[in-house]
Amino acid sequence: MTANLKIRRVAGALGAEISGVDLAREQDDATIAAIRKTLVEHQVVFFRDQALTPAQQVAFGARFGPLNIHPYVAGMPGQPEVMEIVKEPEDRINFGGGWHSDMSFLETPAIGSILYAVEVPQFGGDTLFASQAAAYDALSDGLKRTLEGLSAVHSASREYSAQGHSAQKRKGMQVAEADGYVGEYVHPMVLTHPETGRKALYVNPAFTLRIDGWKTSESKALLGYLFEHCRYEGFTCRFRWEKGSVAFWDNRSVWHFALNDYPGQRRHMRRVTVDPWPAMAEQAVEARLAAEPVS
Repeated sequence: MTANLKIRRVAGALGAEISGVDLAREQDDATIAAIRKTLVEHQVVFFRDQALTPAQQVAFGARFGPLNIHPYVAGMPGQPEVMEIVKEPEDRINFGGGWHSDMSFLETPAIGSILYAVEVPQFGGDTLFASQAAAYDALSDGLKRTLEGLSAVHSASREYSAQGHSAQKRKGMQVAEADGYVGEYVHPMVLTHPETGRKALYVNPAFTLRIDGWKTSESKALLGYLFEHCRYEGFTCRFRWEKGSVAFWDNRSVWHFALNDYPGQRRHMRRVTVDPWPAMAEQAVEARLAAEPVS
């Protein structure tokens, strides 16, 4: 019931904690609509003290859209939508340890990611989030006009290459290198959010290769400026994980960065990633969402 939901803002630019809901239970449409409305308003939402089986996490995620199967990271046996993100004590490199937006390297990028903490280290292992809507708002009018007409090329070719951060060997994960079958996809550098109408920058250091129609060398200066600008402290929030915590972020307007500051400890997370609904289904969801006030 939406009357039980409590929403607490956690930072100026983005982020809200939602309490009063057990995500392991089947939620009614009004509760899902309220969570979704809070997500698109605050860009990332957090839940505490949850106890989710993989199947329950899948069921919750599927209420927001079809679930993605990662092209390079093996999912759980029998549940390929569930990606287990594990750093064992002997691993030196974590997964997600750099600013990025999930799945921007696909032709149709994911709209959201839902991460659940199974096991967390005694210290460290926080995740940083950065609002790309706030980053866009802070640009000059002149640069906004310049970016409105530009698109950028995204690909997994660098990040999932043999030398890429994401493809490095980890004891607890099976990650394939992106050799020979990696596409390049063009996305606008400024996205207008389909549910809020708010504009956000849509480039990231992991998967954006160059500006479309520009040489890589020509793109370097502008993209480098944007990458530095987009991670400004005032656009961010930081989440301290506990066992049973959940973070749900909007990849259309948020970067994130998993900190690797817990040497010799184990961190085990589970992620499901939400793709867009087909167009007609998305319109129906948006109409229902618009009719549901957030309590």
